[in-house]
Amino acid sequence: MNKKDIAALRRQLKTDTDLLNITDLFTVYIMKETSEPFHAQHQAFEMLEEDQQELFMQNFKKLLSGQLDEKLFELKFRRDTEEPTQLLLHKSLLSNDTEEWSEQMLEMTEKIMKEQAYDKDIVITFVKGEYLKTTTPSAESEEADRDTMLSSQFMLCSINQTDPPEKEIQFDYIEKTFKYKVDVDPVIDLKKPLGGFLFPVITDGTGDVNRVLYSAGKPNEPDSFFMEEVLEGEKAMTAKEDKAVFEEVVKDVVGDRMSPSTLASVYEDINYTLEGSEEDESPKLDYRDIRSFLSKNGHEVEEEKVKEAFHKVTDEESYELKASSVLPKYNSKSIKISTKVANISVSPQDLPHVRQVNRNGKRYIMIEVEEDAEISGFKMLPEDIE
Repeated sequence: MNKKDIAALRRQLKTDTDLLNITDLFTVYIMKETSEPFHAQHQAFEMLEEDQQELFMQNFKKLLSGQLDEKLFELKFRRDTEEPTQLLLHKSLLSNDTEEWSEQMLEMTEKIMKEQAYDKDIVITFVKGEYLKTTTPSAESEEADRDTMLSSQFMLCSINQTDPPEKEIQFDYIEKTFKYKVDVDPVIDLKKPLGGFLFPVITDGTGDVNRVLYSAGKPNEPDSFFMEEVLEGEKAMTAKEDKAVFEEVVKDVVGDRMSPSTLASVYEDINYTLEGSEEDESPKLDYRDIRSFLSKNGHEVEEEKVKEAFHKVTDEESYELKASSVLPKYNSKSIKISTKVANISVSPQDLPHVRQVNRNGKRYIMIEVEEDAEISGFKMLPEDIE
């Protein structure tokens, strides 16, 4: 499920569309003291008021926001489990019996809460529905030809914390007096989901029940217990972790010093690999690719040395990095150069214009510019380097 698939689904999470229809809503209130259901209820989604439907839609939009491998993770189900989560979710997806589906969602809730503790009461929300996608090239258009449609049944789960109600001072127009108001009902925070998932993943309108899309509460902070024990997915690495592996491997092979122009060339090769891949593919880089990039850019290294570096850093010789995780955002100032004096941001392709130079025993960052730089409206006075 690539970012276009996710964006297409998010666009239909609204009340005024016929391309997505949510039929069932099941909510469970969990007390923090017991980590057990305090109350659970099923509702037909269409019976909710439109404003209430919109609140849930916005919550699920928020759940499916963020970058892949940072906040959203496509997980492949493991096969070595005794009571497979995959089987439970698949059965519930196919169930047309409301009572049976509710029982299955309670079973899923039990899996979610097993060995988990929250510092506030939480609400777990499940919805089930149907997503339609046209097979024409203009799939993103609401006006696309809908003669040929792909239908996918899906489920969404969102975990949200509750907050205590606010204490307020209100003015009563009738009695002409100020009143102190205290509500006792907790408020469900639908704007910041703690986590959740989409089952199955939907690629180009077709569901894949062998995979699930996990959503973390914050970027680069996935809940490994939820991914591996609750959803029973294979271990996943964040983009941040993949980038750290890449950096450690390169440092182990060529040292921790590299010219900006060389690094720019390596990034250019990785970007070329990404651009040459199919839209629905996420190209991987192994030790052979890293060795090729380094050798091509002035660092002749043995393949075996890079292989050993991979094993040292990851404990796996066959470990593969996602190219999209390694490469900084190529067309934006995504590379940060931090010093005590100033922080500089440059794009990967502009790295050759940045150098560190030594002069009179001091180090300087030198940036090649095409025009005079300005400070507070004044052009900088140029100085010649001796």
